[in-house]
Amino acid sequence: MPDNNRNDSPEKPKIIVDNDWKAQAQAEKEKLAQQAESHGPAGAETAGTEQPGQPRELPPASFTTLVTSLVAQTIFALGGMEDPKTKRRYVDLDLAKHHIDTLAVLEEKTRGNLSTDEKTLLDRSIYETRMRYVQIAQRI
Repeated sequence: MPDNNRNDSPEKPKIIVDNDWKAQAQAEKEKLAQQAESHGPAGAETAGTEQPGQPRELPPASFTTLVTSLVAQTIFALGGMEDPKTKRRYVDLDLAKHHIDTLAVLEEKTRGNLSTDEKTLLDRSIYETRMRYVQIAQRI
């Protein structure tokens, strides 16, 4: 069960967190684009066509990778990214809620076992995805 009373800070710093999170997400997106360019053309058409003996380059498995993966899936479900095949944006509130709930479960199950940076990442991710969910749901 998420603890909705854990944030005693005023609302204004949360807006700064939102901008920080957006800047971080944009920087990660640009880094991935640069990596894709340096490794040649990539996309849906080339997925799964790696050369035999050539290892795939995946990010290291980590708590950060898990959280950012769930956040990316949530943003995609909220229409924040284009479908690479159709070039359209889709909104699936049920799927977005599922991913946000998964982040909340992760928060509950890891409580007391995270570093300060990991806890901050998870707290910001949950807050930002919930706020974005509410904004999109109100528009629909």
